[in-house]
Amino acid sequence: MIYLNDDIEHFDWQAALPLLSEQRREQCLKFKHELGRKTCAAAYLLLCEGLRKEYGIVEPPVFEYGEHGKPAIVGHPEICFNMSHCREAAICVLSDKPVGVDIESIRRYSDSLARYTMSDAEMERIEQAGRREVEFIRLWTLKEAVLKHSGEGIRNDMKHVLDNLKDAKTVINEKKGYIFSVVS
Repeated sequence: MIYLNDDIEHFDWQAALPLLSEQRREQCLKFKHELGRKTCAAAYLLLCEGLRKEYGIVEPPVFEYGEHGKPAIVGHPEICFNMSHCREAAICVLSDKPVGVDIESIRRYSDSLARYTMSDAEMERIEQAGRREVEFIRLWTLKEAVLKHSGEGIRNDMKHVLDNLKDAKTVINEKKGYIFSVVS
C-alpha cells in the first residue's frame, strides 16, 4: 500500500517529534534545514499510519539496517517497507514482499548527469521526450526504486539498473512538482 503526503508546506514537524521513536527523532534533528526535518518526520509518520492500518501496530517502529543501509523493522521481519522524500512530498510503501520507492522533485535537466547514469536507449527516450527533465526524473526514480528494492543502494554503474525491470509503477505529478516510482 502506498502512503503519500504532498502537503509538506503545512506539515508541523515540531508537533510530530513526540510521535517519533527516539531513533527517528535523532535522525530528523540531524537535518540542518527545516525542510529536511519535515520530510524525514513526515515519511516516518506515513510508515506509522500504514503499520496501524494494515497490521494493527501502534508502537513507533525502531529500525535495524542491512549491509547497504536498507531499514527493517525490529521484531517484524515479515513487514517490508520503503520510504523516500523530496522537497514537495514524503512517501512510504508497505508490502509483504520486498519493495522499493523513490520520489524526486522535478528539476532542471542536466545532460552530463543523464549521460553518466542512463543507457543509450534511455538517453534516446529522454532526448525524444517533450520535457527532458520529466523523463530523466521518471527514469531516475525507477532506478533508485529498483536499487532500494534489492537493498543495494546507489552504485557506480547506474546505466543498466533497469535492464530486467518487471513490476513497477510511476506517478508523475507535474502540478505539485514531483515524480515517484514503486518497484515490487
